[in-house]
Amino acid sequence: MEALLLNDLSADLPDGVRLQRAATAIREAFACDAVGLLMLDAADTLHLVAASGLAHEALGRRFVVAQHPRFATILSRREPTWFDPESVLPDPYDGLLDDRKGSPLPVHDCMGMTLYRDDRPWGIMTLDALATGAFDEAARARLRRLGLILQAAVRVTDLERENRQLRQLGSTQQGLEHIGEATEILGHSEAIQSLLHELDLVADSDLPILLLGETGVGKDLFARRLHRRSRRSQQPMIQVNCAALPESLAESELFGHVKGAFSGATSDRPGRFEAAQGGTLFLDEVGELPLSLQAKLLRVLQNGEIQRLGTDQVIKTDVRIIAATNRDLKANTQAGLFRTDLYHRLSVYPIPIPPLRDRDRDVLILAGHFLEFSRARLGLRGVRLSYEAERALRQYPWPGNVRELEHVISRAALKMLSRGASRDQVLTIGPELLDLDITPPEPPAEASPQLVASEAAPPAAATDPGAIAPLRDSVEACQRRAIGEALAATQGNWAQAARALGLDPSNLHKLARRLGMKHESGIAS
Repeated sequence: MEALLLNDLSADLPDGVRLQRAATAIREAFACDAVGLLMLDAADTLHLVAASGLAHEALGRRFVVAQHPRFATILSRREPTWFDPESVLPDPYDGLLDDRKGSPLPVHDCMGMTLYRDDRPWGIMTLDALATGAFDEAARARLRRLGLILQAAVRVTDLERENRQLRQLGSTQQGLEHIGEATEILGHSEAIQSLLHELDLVADSDLPILLLGETGVGKDLFARRLHRRSRRSQQPMIQVNCAALPESLAESELFGHVKGAFSGATSDRPGRFEAAQGGTLFLDEVGELPLSLQAKLLRVLQNGEIQRLGTDQVIKTDVRIIAATNRDLKANTQAGLFRTDLYHRLSVYPIPIPPLRDRDRDVLILAGHFLEFSRARLGLRGVRLSYEAERALRQYPWPGNVRELEHVISRAALKMLSRGASRDQVLTIGPELLDLDITPPEPPAEASPQLVASEAAPPAAATDPGAIAPLRDSVEACQRRAIGEALAATQGNWAQAARALGLDPSNLHKLARRLGMKHESGIAS
């Protein structure tokens, strides 16, 4: 095993692969049930960067050191730490070992060791075994030797990541400050990793970015990542919720006003553009802006100048615009609900955010993150998902995305307590507490004998030709019915209905107008 770790030190491996291979090798070498490598961030919080034998949800958890005395004990020592099976210190992994039994097993052997980089704690390595007596003095001595190799692997992995980030960001002080940053965006799926790579490539440009995605996907998190990775990261990022701007005050909020500009304007007040000077202005839910304000915003983006209400004085602006919407702005421009010229100004670089249902097992990682938050907030010893609950989470389509998942997990944890569960136990959430409406897929219908017979033989009696509707009318009636059912299922959301029907949203709007289901104004008839 030592040879494998040493060989990997000189290999060019992607981020995470070297440490994951190390975790797997260490688990096999010690014949234990779980190994975790946890990195310590600036907020004294540990998070798993590699694991073997732990439930998938554990990868999303953030362990505050002050809340977990075992982790604090490991970090306080340079030598490997072994915990007696009778130790009263709660184990953060209770119920999180992937033991294939679905029940918490709190009594097991545990040991851990602090890993250092440049003589500062980088994080810890933990080993857990379900059988007591697995880690004797010889095992602790071997862990001490392997820890030195693992620290070298940590250093090589960090240096490679830093070099890649420097090449992307340029040799700037801003770029250096981003290295080692703890990300708020959780997920290992190909969809999310590809998106993060794209965000990092465009972050340092000053191109306007339009983030597109359904409600609850976390567009604000991606906007903040764009700002943090940009050359403007040392300047402010100002967020404006366009949906919450009263039309009568929207212009003042964005551009500011001077004393006496309107009733109640008792002093000069800068707007959001001035507050974001030199930095980033994030226009969330930009599709909700009224048309009158859209025209004024367009002039600002074209000229780079604003005027406070009540004065002719021009103020030069230097802001980077990031906008976000859950609406189909392209379709809205065709319906006259959004200005085409403003749409083109904002969507210089559009970036779709994938919905949670397209992120594979990320739902379990995110669930683990919210479970750990609920555990700390409710003062629980531990809380985890049953295997049946995990399956339910993966089967559910998540129309509310990450925000809905957070509410589901928080609600389930509260329900367990309300039904008499003890805070001193490791609680397991079953699917019945999630309240997810999961309809099992219908089995494929088999052809009936009557249908087979009708296909094989001509009808016994001919139908009156005059009673047969023209094929075009029958097709259009079928299209109207399909569109109506899709809209009903998506609560009138045309973009989601188009996705369900396998159509481009703009094509669905055109088809609906041709079928008489939409007026030119875009209002359903």
